Amino acid sequence: MRVTLEKSAFLKALNHVQSVVERRNTIPILSNVMVQAKGNEIKLTATDLDLEIVESVAAEVLQAGAATMPAHMLYDIVRKLPDGAQLELNQAGEKGRVSILAGRSRFALQALPPEDFPDLASGEFSNNFSLAASELRFLIERTRFAISTEETRYYLNGIYFHDVGGKHLRAVATDGHRLAQSQMVLPEGAGGMPGIIVPRKTVLELVKLLEGEDAEVEVSISSQKIRFASGKLVLTSKLIDGTFPDYERVIPRGNDKILEADTKQFAEAVDRVSTISFEKSRAVKLSLSSGKLSMVVNNPDSGSAEEEIIVSYERDAMEIGFNSRYLLDVAAQVKAETMRFEFNDAGSPTVVRDPKDEHSLFVLMPMRV
Repeated sequence: MRVTLEKSAFLKALNHVQSVVERRNTIPILSNVMVQAKGNEIKLTATDLDLEIVESVAAEVLQAGAATMPAHMLYDIVRKLPDGAQLELNQAGEKGRVSILAGRSRFALQALPPEDFPDLASGEFSNNFSLAASELRFLIERTRFAISTEETRYYLNGIYFHDVGGKHLRAVATDGHRLAQSQMVLPEGAGGMPGIIVPRKTVLELVKLLEGEDAEVEVSISSQKIRFASGKLVLTSKLIDGTFPDYERVIPRGNDKILEADTKQFAEAVDRVSTISFEKSRAVKLSLSSGKLSMVVNNPDSGSAEEEIIVSYERDAMEIGFNSRYLLDVAAQVKAETMRFEFNDAGSPTVVRDPKDEHSLFVLMPMRV
């Protein structure tokens, strides 16, 4: 294999693929990125056996071939080369090494056989559809903050995507304390798709890859895998093998105590009073009364805090407690100037809505304070 290419395009692609490579691997080949040279491009592939990213980069291929090199080391070398540098990757007769040449710099990296590199992308995909990158980003951004990180309930460690009545593609995430739901019109070809749970790591990598993109994303689904393809990028991931809970049962339908608050004012007040809350529970008590909302935090170790804001609320007075971090996470999702809370009582789940977004809703479980 022998190719020449420009630094910036190579670095951008390397940045995408090397991010899935774990720093510590018991299987040496998984620490490497595979470079395949053919035609007028090179194809970079990295995987952790659960997730695979492939990206193509234009290059002058002087000799076709393939090699694998340590991903993070290769990324660091290319990153530190001068801007505008032309690189040459060369694996001549010595199969165990790949040379990297740029100006007066020369590196030689250990290479492992490309035939040992695992292939995650093979297999049949039963459902295929496309949607705009901005639409996919919207579904993910609205829900990913509620993904559980608790390993024991692994089936909550991702976003649940499913077809709702042949009309909507819905994304749901919950950690048992809060729930986020968003949906869009069902793309053509997605009808009848199986309900799938896309893992958290895949979701985070996808957000990075789609950042600033507004192209079409081709989505392919099987019972065990999902593939996202956009331009020169292909991300393939295993799905979480589990059953997502019946989340609709925890979404209250009859909450009739409505409070509307200025989003920015609410978030800033919560942030201020939570400064002295317990690090573990982060509890803040909301006291609702006609036209106003008081936020109170009591911490025997450090003191107390209270702040009052003007709100729209005309029902019976009530007190309810929440984790302040969860309140701030939800407030960050609200793009409208005001946010809407729908309460029932101090022990029941509360629904939060963005008046400018009829496709999303958030549910918060209260806590004792």
